[in-house]
Amino acid sequence: MILPAAKAAGLFFFAVVVQVTIVESIGILGGSPDLVLVAIVAVALAQGSIFGAFAGFWAGLLLDVARLGTLGFTSLLLTLAGFWIGRYGETTGRDRAHAPLLSVAVVTVLYAVGSVVMHFLLGEPSSARVALVHSLPATVALNLLLAFPVFALVRRLFSPPAPHAEVEFVG
Repeated sequence: MILPAAKAAGLFFFAVVVQVTIVESIGILGGSPDLVLVAIVAVALAQGSIFGAFAGFWAGLLLDVARLGTLGFTSLLLTLAGFWIGRYGETTGRDRAHAPLLSVAVVTVLYAVGSVVMHFLLGEPSSARVALVHSLPATVALNLLLAFPVFALVRRLFSPPAPHAEVEFVG
């Protein structure tokens, strides 16, 4: 039996490689889907806040290293996203049908706002208008479309094993 942490490590390694090599080059209507963010949301909803925060930190660190960006920038944002959505899943959202889509939409907006704030705090040039007005609606829509297959995969990976029927011999 594979531990959930090992499953998450494989999932996020794959998601980071696909994000950096393929997904970031996709631009539709000014937006780009974020596979790693959607995967963090899916895992955090399924596994809880602490698991989501750890997964967000390590996936963000992998993403920062792969992009050769500011180390810890994405880690901080994804750690917060994983914790908040995991907490939402623990308290109210896990059994609700709208929870995955609502979580992806809200976290995508908060991630964009947090990214603009972090760029500002670090003194890096970033256009809030481009990030929040021009690309955000398309990014939210693309992430919502990406949510369906990602949530199905995460549900399959992290679902509890089915109980085996015990056979009783009478004799």
